[in-house]
Amino acid sequence: MKKIVFLLVAFAGFAFAGEDSMVQAYSVVAAGVGLGLAALGGAIGMGHTAAATIAGTARNPGLGGKLMTTMFIALAMIEAQVIYALVIALIALYANPFLG
Repeated sequence: MKKIVFLLVAFAGFAFAGEDSMVQAYSVVAAGVGLGLAALGGAIGMGHTAAATIAGTARNPGLGGKLMTTMFIALAMIEAQVIYALVIALIALYANPFLG
């Protein structure tokens, strides 16, 4: 895993030759890795939410509608966190505060 990250950083450095090249290269790598981790975490959270809702509905079918409503609210909250990570990644790519 360390070798892959090192190669990504090295290739990103060559891709952005010029002024402020290393900051841009690291911003691209950080945006990609950060968004990937956010999406992975969101997917895991959504899977656990859906599994818990299905298990709760299987135990008590009468509460299925209430559990489904609560699940959709929880899924919206989880997805909002991934969208926040996307916004931060786009800021790092296009309006980079670290460039002078």
